[in-house]
Parts: sequence; structure tokens; C-alpha cells
Amino acid sequence: MAEDVRAELPAKVWRVSVAVGDAVAEGDTVVILESMKMEIPVLAESAGTVDSVAVAEGDDVQPGALLVVLS
Repeated sequence: MAEDVRAELPAKVWRVSVAVGDAVAEGDTVVILESMKMEIPVLAESAGTVDSVAVAEGDDVQPGALLVVLS
């Protein structure tokens, strides 16, 4: 079952920490967002494999924006 990892606030993508095919554990950082000069790690809620990365470093995202899909 696929898990969508989404942004929770308006921010800029500061770093993408995973690539397609990477294995991640629950709690691993998949993306780091920057908002109001603060770095906000976005964590995988479950273990899986990265199916797709929907953002690139420097992208602006809004709440609910798709960041990563895990399977």
C-alpha cells in the first residue's frame, strides 16, 4: 500500500534526503523544509521504499502538497 508524504505548512524545499528506490525506516527524514528561517524535517510515518519524489530542492510547497510516495 502506497503512503503519500505531504507538506504540513507553506515552505520551501531545503533538501531532498531520499531518491527513488531508497529504503527508508519509520522516522527517517525524507525531506527538509524551510519556513521562517527554521528547518523542518518531514519524516516517513512507516518503513518502505521510495516510489517517487514529487519535489526538488528550492521548490515552494503549500500545505497538502505531495512530497514523496512510499510503498
